[in-house]
Amino acid sequence: MITLRSFAANRALRIPAFALAFLLCGSAAHAGLFDDEEARKAIIEMRNRVTALETQGRARNDELAAVNTQLVEQVAAMRRSLLELNNQLETLRTDLAKLRGNDEQVLRDVADGQRRQQDLAQSVDERLRKLEPSKVSVDNREFVAAQDERKAYDDALETIRGGDFDLAVTKLETFGRRYPASGFADSARFWLGNAQYGKRDYKDAVASFRGFVTSAPDHPRAPEALLALANSQAEMKDAAGARRTIAELIKAYPTSEAAKAGKQRLASIK
Repeated sequence: MITLRSFAANRALRIPAFALAFLLCGSAAHAGLFDDEEARKAIIEMRNRVTALETQGRARNDELAAVNTQLVEQVAAMRRSLLELNNQLETLRTDLAKLRGNDEQVLRDVADGQRRQQDLAQSVDERLRKLEPSKVSVDNREFVAAQDERKAYDDALETIRGGDFDLAVTKLETFGRRYPASGFADSARFWLGNAQYGKRDYKDAVASFRGFVTSAPDHPRAPEALLALANSQAEMKDAAGARRTIAELIKAYPTSEAAKAGKQRLASIK
């Protein structure tokens, strides 16, 4: 039989056991609540991190997209620049080709101009040489004469050699009028007398020979002129005049060949 004391004692024993169990259960529940809170915090933190990463990723993507857009625009601008530069280069090549062509034409024109200038200079030099006075020697006399002057004299002598005395007289008379002070003047007058003698114009021949001897008594052909004068007088049947002229010849030029020939000629003059 259970007594009050024993019941109380047993109750006293049971209460601490219940309390202990309650305490144990409370501690376990508290530990479980603590674990859930930490987990939620961890999850929230994880979500925040993910959100932040996503935000950073989107921002990064936006930056990359912006950079990509800039790169695309820059590439497009570079392509346009390259195309423009290529067009400019083609234009420059075309212009350069034209310039080269123009340069070649200019060089050809310059070369042609230089050739024409050289030809002109040569032609002018030739003309100047024809006009430019030069030293000549005629009948042992030296003097300066223009080229046209010399040519006129030579042409007249060539006509005499050809036997055309009429033309020779015309040329020599023209020469005397055109070049009265020429160094050829005395010789031209001598040959004029010979051409007149050749065409049997003895009267004019006498005048020409006399004028020659009077104006140039020291000329190397003066003795010949006196002999030719005497012959002209003889052809005119002026024997007395011919003898006087030969006497003049022998006196003025005693050692000349003409004087020797004059002495022989006296015998035939009647």
